[in-house]
Amino acid sequence: MTLDPDTDLILTRTLNAPRTILWECWTSPEHLPQWFVPKPHKVVACELDVRPGGKCNTTFEVEGNLMENNGVYLEVIPGEKLVFTDTYTEGWKPNPEPFMTAIVTFEDAGDGKTTYTAIARHRSVESAKQHADMGFHDGWGTVAAQLEAYAQELAAR
Repeated sequence: MTLDPDTDLILTRTLNAPRTILWECWTSPEHLPQWFVPKPHKVVACELDVRPGGKCNTTFEVEGNLMENNGVYLEVIPGEKLVFTDTYTEGWKPNPEPFMTAIVTFEDAGDGKTTYTAIARHRSVESAKQHADMGFHDGWGTVAAQLEAYAQELAAR
């Protein structure tokens, strides 16, 4: 995949957790709300149908405001890759105000660690800049740390 530096934002981290648990955290409505947005914000609703065309719906509470984020999965390679977008919602209904397509990959890094990559692809330079200015790297970096900590808790159980 060729990334466009003007419209694609990327975050890569080596997480101290096995990819099987990270995958479970990303694909389970039980686990995703535990880490998916930077605290103190939270996920208050989550519906996941993890298959191409399946819904990927989350609702966030940010400073008392509810933010719905409804989309669909485009590609699912179990344990390796998730691609989802808010360009469409369930039933391939176009979203009137799409924001991004996300590509998340998991690769074994040895010693129970995982190379975790999250790419946010945008329709325009302006929307990518807006996402960067909103704090993509800090926000998604915080979320990656929360994911790592939560996955470690699950692994210890």
